[in-house]
Amino acid sequence: MPHNGIDIDQYILLTIYPIVVFFATGFIGKKINLDDALKYFLQGVSCVLFGIFYIAMIPRGGAQGLAIVLIMFGLLLFFMARKQKISPKDQTFSE
Repeated sequence: MPHNGIDIDQYILLTIYPIVVFFATGFIGKKINLDDALKYFLQGVSCVLFGIFYIAMIPRGGAQGLAIVLIMFGLLLFFMARKQKISPKDQTFSE
């Protein structure tokens, strides 16, 4: 079986790192009351940066699939941030 440059345990860690940053960004953004659009934008930037880093630094395309998914998810977050900025959801709750 050909080897793609990384082992399964490394691949699992490469999957966990962006997840930790994604949720930490959301948690910290919620704690310091960041605007949802800015929070989505920061999460999108982190996903795209991880994707670019994985494409550039992982040998023999070992994480290209994961990188493509991260970049697509980052672009989706950019669209969500834009939508939130254009028409923010109503923050008042009525009974």
